[in-house]
Amino acid sequence: MGKVTGFLEIDRQEQKYQPAADRIRHFREFTLPLSNAEVARQAGRCMDCGIPYCHNGCPVNNQIPDWNDLVYSGEWEEAARNLHSTNNFPEFTGRICPAPCEQACTLNLEDVPVTIKTVEQSIADKAWDNGWVHPEPAKTKTGKSVAIVGSGPSGLAAAQQLGRAGHDVHVYEREPKAGGLLRYGIPDFKMEKHYIDRRVMQMENEGVTFHYGANIGVNLAMEDLRNKHDAVLICAGAEAPRNPKIPGMELAGVHFAVPFLTQQNRRIGGEDVSHADPIFAAGKNVVVIGGGDTGSDCIGTSFRQGALQVTQLEIMPIPPIKEDKDQVWPYWPIKFRTSSSQAEGAEREFSAATLEIIGEEGQATHVKCARVDEKMAPVPGTEFLVKADLVFIAIGFSGPVQDTYLNGLDDIKRDARSNILANTEDYRTSIDGIYSAGDARRGQSLVVWAIREGRQAARSIDLDLMGTTILPR
Repeated sequence: MGKVTGFLEIDRQEQKYQPAADRIRHFREFTLPLSNAEVARQAGRCMDCGIPYCHNGCPVNNQIPDWNDLVYSGEWEEAARNLHSTNNFPEFTGRICPAPCEQACTLNLEDVPVTIKTVEQSIADKAWDNGWVHPEPAKTKTGKSVAIVGSGPSGLAAAQQLGRAGHDVHVYEREPKAGGLLRYGIPDFKMEKHYIDRRVMQMENEGVTFHYGANIGVNLAMEDLRNKHDAVLICAGAEAPRNPKIPGMELAGVHFAVPFLTQQNRRIGGEDVSHADPIFAAGKNVVVIGGGDTGSDCIGTSFRQGALQVTQLEIMPIPPIKEDKDQVWPYWPIKFRTSSSQAEGAEREFSAATLEIIGEEGQATHVKCARVDEKMAPVPGTEFLVKADLVFIAIGFSGPVQDTYLNGLDDIKRDARSNILANTEDYRTSIDGIYSAGDARRGQSLVVWAIREGRQAARSIDLDLMGTTILPR
């Protein structure tokens, strides 16, 4: 795997970033890529570990040691073929996946895992630059038609797989463009949207049809889809924000996170946002409630809009700086991390419960907080105020949005968290002919899990429609 002694001779080298003072002046990606030669050296660090735990750490089961070895040997085109055999969109995951594969790497026992994510992105980008990625339309058609609700990563992965299997695939998307939260939730400084556009163009050339402005259950009935198609796959995400019901949330300046992120992404994408009240952080003190990725995206967006100060509140205690490898490896560890957005100057408060949002004349001015004990209960006498002109609620999502595509599916079974109930063997729902995958089924999760579920659901649909399938699981 790579160079036999590479892990002993070559130090881990990660991609660097533009300085924070420079990158907050624009919304473009700011990662400085490694040279091809350096990427090959990093791939050469992949050791002959016997059991490649990175396979299980990666939800799509990328054959990581194989394409590391191919890159080290200079066989980039074969590496690209190998990578695409398990992952439809490696240029997406190479940019925004948190890389659980690296945490599972055997070299992570010494805190120097192979830079798998960097190698993956480099392979994908080189494949596009060299024209190795092209449409792969089916040679024969099956005569079967499949509707996919939602064009996020799970919907796109399923559509591509089903289209290549020969089915007539129709993707119904509520928004003006494809991508779901990839386009409207994740900021451009983490992933620019032209990567989505070229994948959509590839899929259109493979025979997939996209229907935009199709809000199923609102302006197009689910029953119409069921009548027109042989199968329906719901990949509409889990967009309903978790509502903490904090006193003062009705004040001006208090917003859920995604509308803020979506509005900025629409501006950059040239879409009309005049119908919505503008949400701008310029010249304001911003408080972000929630310590996850969505909160971090709010921080980076706020700084780029010109925020004076950004404070992030996290109810959990500060995690350990270093995990206990014997207890958690090769699984994802809970440890202290600093995102690129947090590193741009955010103040971070841990063990901080949000008690109330305080305002004057209907406008938010402060967030009242308190420290919490080991049971997450506020400790009397520890209250403090954080100045806030703008407050973003970013504490996760509670499941699919109601009163949309679920209209007309009153009998569909749901799990305890309101997600659509379907297993990971066949992705069938309780209604015959309807399937579900991605966040709509599993709840809020990672892009790489969405791609995995979309691929697996496509295989199940193909098997049910045709009685046999060559699609990989």
